Amino acid sequence: MKDAGDKAVQIEKVGFAEVAERLGKYPAFASSDLKDLRGVDMVELVRARAGATVAEPGHRPLMYMVVLRGKLRAERPEQDGSTAIAGYAQEGEGFGETPILHGKARSSFRIVAEEESELVGFTEQQFWNLMAFCPSVRTVVIRDMTERLQTYQVEALHREKLVTLGTMSAGLMHELHNPVSAARRAAAQLRENLRKLQELALRMSEKPKTREQLECVKGLLEHAVRSCHIQAMSSVEEADAEERMGEWLSAAQVENAYTIGPALVEMGFDVNQLQCAKAYFEPAAFSDALNWLGALVSSMGQVCGIEESIGRVSELVQAVKKFAYDERSGPRELNVHDSLQSTLTILGHKLRIKQIKVEKRFNASPAIIETRGSALSQVWTNLIDNAADASPANGRIEIATWNEPEWLVVCIGDHGAGIADEVRPRIFEPFFTTKAQGSGTGLGLEIVHRIVTQKFGGRIDVESKPGDTRFVVRLPVTGSDQKSQAGDQGTLQAK
Repeated sequence: MKDAGDKAVQIEKVGFAEVAERLGKYPAFASSDLKDLRGVDMVELVRARAGATVAEPGHRPLMYMVVLRGKLRAERPEQDGSTAIAGYAQEGEGFGETPILHGKARSSFRIVAEEESELVGFTEQQFWNLMAFCPSVRTVVIRDMTERLQTYQVEALHREKLVTLGTMSAGLMHELHNPVSAARRAAAQLRENLRKLQELALRMSEKPKTREQLECVKGLLEHAVRSCHIQAMSSVEEADAEERMGEWLSAAQVENAYTIGPALVEMGFDVNQLQCAKAYFEPAAFSDALNWLGALVSSMGQVCGIEESIGRVSELVQAVKKFAYDERSGPRELNVHDSLQSTLTILGHKLRIKQIKVEKRFNASPAIIETRGSALSQVWTNLIDNAADASPANGRIEIATWNEPEWLVVCIGDHGAGIADEVRPRIFEPFFTTKAQGSGTGLGLEIVHRIVTQKFGGRIDVESKPGDTRFVVRLPVTGSDQKSQAGDQGTLQAK
């Protein structure tokens, strides 16, 4: 309560008899003989100018106040810095009963005069005397408290829905960024590949092809366009295959041997499948044929990447629809290694820009879990993307899988600066980020934690020191996705 020295709010102690007649005009007091009221001798008479703050949140002692003239507004400061209007009180109406009846130590409301006002204040003890002596006051107070609680609950529920919608929207934008960016980069690379294909095709068409050459090219073409889903290999297997392919192409005097080699391996080619081209084409024509095949395979990879990205966007849209309509989808089996490989494909361009090597040790067998929706890909996307951001140029990211009793474990590690001890307890909080302003939403790890723990019933642990940070995700190999009745809501829903 403001003190008497504040010119905007003036307070004086007066005898209750001076205000009893004015109070008697109001229904709450009309049926009681206020002259016989015991324990209420002196009360506070408050006069406030329009716009003046009569009481601040946390004010102590609590008081029950009745408006004699004017109009007052109750405001509630929120944690996000905003202010919510809790209600109004006009002539003849009282306020301040709720914290007293609930046994609160202080009020959480700010009281502001909407217009020039005058009110009378009763201390907490005087309020209880009023409740005991005046049945009509007791009835009005309980009615007012009930109505205000109902209004507050409706308003709080509405506000929570808005916060949830805002969090979900922010999470959706965060998740859409990666696949949309990947699709854009893949489209740019595809344009360059088409230029190369046209150039090589024109060069190769200058000389007629034998039946054997055409059959060989046909077989290679059929393999190149066969599927986007090539079996994932470990880093050692992949590196060995790429080295063999590069050495074989180089020995055959193929131009750009070590550039097209990884693309051929990625799409499932090995040197045996290319022997026909080496046998039936002259060295120069063989080089053109392999570069044409490399451009075609790269184009297929980019098309697969675009398809994967668009699929991810579609799955996110479906997740929002399922959140809105509370739909349920049946369980399905998912190979975690394939899920990790798909994420690496989508983030491949970002990894190549920083020349980050990915070391994969896929030792889990079996690597199958039961799931619904596409939430797991969001976990890998956020963790690998964060690892890439934390890694220095020419750095290394390690992805390992193994089995533990009842768990399938995935560990994603980087060798960046690490997570400071004082920051680590907060990394899963929503909107908390250590990235520069505009560089992070602070939602990625919160989404990861919620999906792993609520949607899959798993665990996520963090181990970090300078030069070595590891996120260890444990997923149950049976009974996955049964912990949360929210189902696919776990993908985007706010806390």
